[in-house]
Amino acid sequence: MRQTSLMAAVIATTALVLAGCGQDGDEGAVVEETSAAAEAGAATRAVLQDAEGTEVGSVRFSQVSAGTEVVAEVQGLEPGFYGLHVHGAGLCEPDSSAPGDPGTTGAFLSAGGHLGSEDADHPEHAGDLPALLVTEDGLGFLTTVTDRFGVQDLVADGDGSAVMIHSRPDNHANVPERYAPGGPDEDTLRTGDAGSRLACGVVE
Repeated sequence: MRQTSLMAAVIATTALVLAGCGQDGDEGAVVEETSAAAEAGAATRAVLQDAEGTEVGSVRFSQVSAGTEVVAEVQGLEPGFYGLHVHGAGLCEPDSSAPGDPGTTGAFLSAGGHLGSEDADHPEHAGDLPALLVTEDGLGFLTTVTDRFGVQDLVADGDGSAVMIHSRPDNHANVPERYAPGGPDEDTLRTGDAGSRLACGVVE
């Protein structure tokens, strides 16, 4: 009986403490912080589809102590290496024009260039990621951590961002001088010669 009374007292005290917290002036700040965390957490996944609308995989983003963890899983692709990048606009339109260049059309051009391409050459773009290897079974898995962007950066600029799989491997502008005495050309510095845009997913 005494134990039951003690438990009731603890529950009552806890209720009073919670009620007091609700009247505290910091309540709004706590709610705002929680909402911000929820909003950032919502922008953590992109579902990848090809130009025909077939789902080929997904990419998840999680904030970790070292930066942003990127986990990609794909299926149904031909074996080999593929370029994998984060692009600067959250639009994955199969037949679209490049932003600022309506005369150029193609698959997923609406996603714009690599995230951070306006600030540096490839492979120093914020959105440049390691190559994705697809096995003979048509499956590909990649886990990496980058400190070039945070989860929130993927949606912070208003037009969002997208994940892109390219049709060819990305050389990361690594062109030895014996092949190109003048260094990588403009195309290589822009995209790493990763080829066309094979699959795209809006980060949301």
